[in-house]
Amino acid sequence: MTRHPYFDGPFPRAYAHRGWHLGDLTGCENTLAAFHRAVDEGFGYLEMDVHASADGVVMVHHDRSLDRTTDGAGLLAELPAAEIARARVGGREPVPRLDRVLAELPPTTRVTIEIKSAAAVLPTLDVLDRADAWHRVCLGSFDERWLRRARIAAGDKLLTSMAQLSAFGLRGRAWLGALPDPLSLLARMPVLPPVVGGLAQLPRRFGALTVVDAALLAIAHAADREVHVWTVDDADEMGELLDMGVDGLLSDRPDVLRDVLQDRGVWAA
Repeated sequence: MTRHPYFDGPFPRAYAHRGWHLGDLTGCENTLAAFHRAVDEGFGYLEMDVHASADGVVMVHHDRSLDRTTDGAGLLAELPAAEIARARVGGREPVPRLDRVLAELPPTTRVTIEIKSAAAVLPTLDVLDRADAWHRVCLGSFDERWLRRARIAAGDKLLTSMAQLSAFGLRGRAWLGALPDPLSLLARMPVLPPVVGGLAQLPRRFGALTVVDAALLAIAHAADREVHVWTVDDADEMGELLDMGVDGLLSDRPDVLRDVLQDRGVWAA
């Protein structure tokens, strides 16, 4: 398998999740100020979320509506981009367009873009194409259908993470691999869903279920897939996961993550 240039960045992959929204930028997640600050603090990987406006513009924002994080209101899908841009995240920062974010970030900064709506899939690909950003972007989504549409439209130049169904397939294979006679059990079970995607970005746990453990890491690494875990804010848990062998961590406390990596001598910035 040809290695995608997204993996040429610092290792372990240390992500500022939705940018650096700490201190004077508290409440300013998914804004240009948060992304610029994360880069200035030494982060080579960022995570952000996108929706499409009513007029098809890709906006960087996590929620379906403006209500929680901004001084505006309404669903992004029902508002034109110009109106969305007038809202202020945390009362101070505008909701940015994806094309502007990619234009302003250094070309060496890698970005995971989480697609939050079906309407954002093809417009996001158009932004990546116009920005010539294929080498530095990984697309993610919980919805397998959206990522399948993106893969078909973009081809091999697009890197995607695993959607929810693929993640279940990976977790199921890890469970089977830990059993004394997995092949006989597999013969009595429905076929597990295929695992599609260039890397796995997973939660450590999903409710009472442990998602990321040594067995899952072994299965993923045997298939030449990295595993990045979200959203990890506790220093002890960061250390446990790194000791376990995870390849990356996404954190809302990038300051803590940087300290942990510096203490271990693996901060690459």
